[in-house]
Amino acid sequence: MLNIFRKKQTHHLPGFFPISTDIHSHILPGIDDGSPDLATSLSLIEGMMQLGITSAVATPHIIGDMYRNSPETIIPALEKVRAALTENNINFSVKAAAEYMLDEYFLELITKKIPLLTVKDNLVLTEFSYAEKPLRAEHMVFSMITEGYRPILAHPERYGYYHQDYRQFDYLHDLGFLLQVNLLSLTGYYGKPVAKAAAYIIKNGLASFAGTDLHHDRHLQAFLLPANRILLADAFSGKKMNEEMIF
Repeated sequence: MLNIFRKKQTHHLPGFFPISTDIHSHILPGIDDGSPDLATSLSLIEGMMQLGITSAVATPHIIGDMYRNSPETIIPALEKVRAALTENNINFSVKAAAEYMLDEYFLELITKKIPLLTVKDNLVLTEFSYAEKPLRAEHMVFSMITEGYRPILAHPERYGYYHQDYRQFDYLHDLGFLLQVNLLSLTGYYGKPVAKAAAYIIKNGLASFAGTDLHHDRHLQAFLLPANRILLADAFSGKKMNEEMIF
């Protein structure tokens, strides 16, 4: 197992998990590449509870050429999950927002002043394409801030075009993005370069949030591995992330 922090593990904090509120997950059924159905949603939530997560903001993708989700698709899916939690006596709080791809469709939403689904208050979860570096990041941030929003950038460590120059993470932070690291990135789940980039972001105080980005059971099983639990406990030195997001 990759130990990107390369320090002596003096405490493992049994049962510790870096978040109790997850602000990035794909646990709503049947509306993106996350949970395909309600039974899977409940299974993923029960797994999150095993980790010590007590509440989550579900963030289905909104991507112009793939998932044109909106409140009309997201809220009914949320209500199905909430009803099933109640029916099964599962004590777990779930809300819904969205993970917006910063593409032309997103700019259309901003231009038309269509209200965005926020994680909390004015905070909006966003993402870049993995394929190519965004050419208009500055314009995107300016447009969002002008409309009163504050962008959270999901998993910046996974954008390979930044791996040759970590100063780009500082630049994104300075632009106004709040950076959200995927917890599995730190374990080497997405590969060594991603793990190193995630370590840089955390060590340099650039990470405002952490999230599971939970899509399926493979992610969940990786989180449940004892070695990964120990690694994450050591990586955050007992510090809980997302505490201001608890609801």
